[in-house]
Amino acid sequence: MGSAKDGRMGLWMTSALVVGTMIGAGIFMLPVSLAPLGRNAVGGWAVSSAGALAIAFALARLSRLGGEGIQANIEAQLGPIPAFLTAWAFWVSNWVAQAATAIAGASALSWVDPAFSGPGFVIPVALAAVVVLTGVNAAGARASGGMSLLTVGVKLLPLMGVIVALALRSGAARPLEPLAPEPFTLPNLGSAVALTFFALTGFENATTPVDKVRDPARTLPLAILGGTLFVAFLYLVSSTGVQLLLPARLAAASPAPYADVIAAAWGGPLATAAALCVAVAAFGCLNGLILATGELGYAMGLRRDLPAFMAWTRGAGTPVGAQLAGAALSILLILANSSRATNSLFAFIILLSTAAVLVVYTAGAVAAWRLDTSLGARAVVVVALLFILFAVYGSGMEADLWCLALLAAGLALRAAMRGLGRVPAAGAA
Repeated sequence: MGSAKDGRMGLWMTSALVVGTMIGAGIFMLPVSLAPLGRNAVGGWAVSSAGALAIAFALARLSRLGGEGIQANIEAQLGPIPAFLTAWAFWVSNWVAQAATAIAGASALSWVDPAFSGPGFVIPVALAAVVVLTGVNAAGARASGGMSLLTVGVKLLPLMGVIVALALRSGAARPLEPLAPEPFTLPNLGSAVALTFFALTGFENATTPVDKVRDPARTLPLAILGGTLFVAFLYLVSSTGVQLLLPARLAAASPAPYADVIAAAWGGPLATAAALCVAVAAFGCLNGLILATGELGYAMGLRRDLPAFMAWTRGAGTPVGAQLAGAALSILLILANSSRATNSLFAFIILLSTAAVLVVYTAGAVAAWRLDTSLGARAVVVVALLFILFAVYGSGMEADLWCLALLAAGLALRAAMRGLGRVPAAGAA
């Protein structure tokens, strides 16, 4: 089991990792895109929440195998090659997301003061966030878990603020704003699902720690399912609340819709505080991504799928080498984004990151299918796989083809590492 002093994370810290990695900066801008869709947005949240929970169920079921990390658990069901491809796609997706999240967190500060905008401010702050939070993670899993607990408490405030404002307005019998008069159609619903589902990703990062969760067969499923259900409910109510409290026209044009709702209910100072909470939300998400990126790189380094440096640890197995490698790659990507000429490339890489995480979901669902043959479990896995197919379609052909190229590059790197690993042995023989 382990004690609280053994450096491992318990249920609360693991749940905070799930919630903290799911709630980034994206949800706070999502009502801008959802407002014109009217009631399709509400349906989109319902469908995407069901899909995310089905995928979370598959990963939770797989996590009952133990706390050796997702690569080991996939390998036990599908073999080493699918397990490597899962970890490789997951790892690339995460360090790319680190760069995007750091930039989003720094950009969110411009809502507090317009002076905090432009590359001259955003890029240095994003770089500093990666460096500082990598340092926090290098102190150990419990330090990262503690940071997750702290930031989760802060990032929930704007979401809860909108829910309270909605309850107060409803209780006062004041009329709510009508939803945009967009017809409820399958294409509109599809657009809403595509937007809302990607706000619900992140729960998969709880599957990455290698031997750093106490009682993983119990803790991981509870944290993954409980955290995903909590965030899905919170998103549905708060995002719909923004649409019911702001006129559709204003919500679609707002630079900070959650802050606008809070400003209308309680005034400007609290809205400024809400904007600060959005920045904290992004940096809290970044903290969880750094933890997961390090663990994924570490797992591949242990198997010599990546250079041995990735398996360098300190203290109670803290993967400092993999954390530093992930941070370095993220920093390079942030610096690339400082040039206007590379903005379109950066946007494409983010789309590729999204396509790559679908590889993780697919492998997890197939492994869960093989692991649990009960009718109920397999029915949920079928729902997950159907939803993943829809998400693959939504990612677009270009990103999907480049994702296949990414997997091929991973296999080539793995083969090269295995070839290098055989050279000393052959010489000794």
